[in-house]
Amino acid sequence: MGVDEPHLLIVDDDERIRGLLRKFLVRSGFLVTVARDAAHARRILGGLAFDLIVLDVMMPGEDGISFCRDLRHRTGTPVMLLTARGETEDRIAGLEAGADDYLAKPFEPKELLLRINAILRRAPQAEAQPIAQTVLQLGPARYDITKGEMRRDDGLVRLTATESQLMRIFSARPHEPVTRLELVEELSRSGGQTQERAVDVQITRLRRKIEADPKQPRYLQTVRGAGYMLAPD
Repeated sequence: MGVDEPHLLIVDDDERIRGLLRKFLVRSGFLVTVARDAAHARRILGGLAFDLIVLDVMMPGEDGISFCRDLRHRTGTPVMLLTARGETEDRIAGLEAGADDYLAKPFEPKELLLRINAILRRAPQAEAQPIAQTVLQLGPARYDITKGEMRRDDGLVRLTATESQLMRIFSARPHEPVTRLELVEELSRSGGQTQERAVDVQITRLRRKIEADPKQPRYLQTVRGAGYMLAPD
């Protein structure tokens, strides 16, 4: 994945929809991070900048319209709302909350793609002051997503090609488990013939460069039954 790809945040409480949208949009050339609810999205937005947020309206806890209204007070990032409600009143409520567009479910993925591209074309090409940082803090280590670099005590941490690719995958999905199979698929796209056992070995090596105690990882965690997860500060 290249650093020039538009970075999208998908916020939806339906795990299946999150997965389908992420796969479709990644294939369409985007860098995609997903969040399961507004609280999860806020944690992610505390450390990452996005080109567009795709936000479900009907979520447990804080709903999408309320979250969109709050976002408008803090950032100019474009927002597209997704909802099962297609009535005129609901569309108006979403637009009044500050959404840039509104798409009712069910929808054709191609229509979503066209609308996303239209919003990105209308969005300013350069922000005077970026709202969020693009550096993940991992204790004494810092990972710069834009540069693809890791530093510790102002010194560059040398990463192998596979370790660099793993960090790109994890940093696009902070606080979200990534399965071994997904890691194998992502790494194989780079031309390698990666297997799940080889992924475990690479994770062990990467932990040595991040963790104070690699045997008790704090930042590159094992999630039982779900894979691995990057949990930055």
